[in-house]
Amino acid sequence: MSKQDSQFFNIFSLVLGILIVIAILLFALARGVGKNTQQAHLLTEPKYVADVERNLTSVRVAVAGVDNAALAIAPGAGAMTTAMAVLTDGPSVYEQVCGACHAGGIAGAPKTGDAAVWAPRIAQGKATLYKHAIEGYTGKAGVMPAKGGRADLSDELIQAAVDHMLAQ
Repeated sequence: MSKQDSQFFNIFSLVLGILIVIAILLFALARGVGKNTQQAHLLTEPKYVADVERNLTSVRVAVAGVDNAALAIAPGAGAMTTAMAVLTDGPSVYEQVCGACHAGGIAGAPKTGDAAVWAPRIAQGKATLYKHAIEGYTGKAGVMPAKGGRADLSDELIQAAVDHMLAQ
C-alpha cells in the first residue's frame, strides 16, 4: 500500500469509530431519558391501568378434584366452532380424508377411478396398499402421508377406505 492509501485508511477508520461511539452514546441517552419519563406516564395512563386491572381480575385457576365448569372456555361472539366428524366407515374416511388428494390427483396422488394409474399399484397387492396408506410412502410421483395425515384414525378404517377406493 502506498503512504496516501494508508493515511486515508487510518483517517477513515478514525471517523468511522467516532461515528459508532456517537451512535452508542445517543442510544444510551435515549434509553435513559425514556426510562425516566415514559414509564412514569405509562403507569398512570387510565387505559393502561384499566387493562391491567381487567387482566388481574380475570385470572382463572383449575384445581384438581373440584368442579371446574366455570373455567370452561367459550368461543367469543361471532366465532366459528367446528368439530371433526367422527369417521366410522371406509366411504366417510375417503370423503373426509383421502378424497382431499385422490379425488383431484393432488401432489401426485393417483386419481380415484383412474384404472391405468391404479393398475401397477393394485398388482403389488392389497397388503402393500394397506401398508403404504397406514405407514406412509414416498414414491416417484409424490408422497403419501401416514394415514392421510390423520394419525387419529385406526388401521381398520384406513383399510376400509383403501377398499372403498379400489371399488371405485
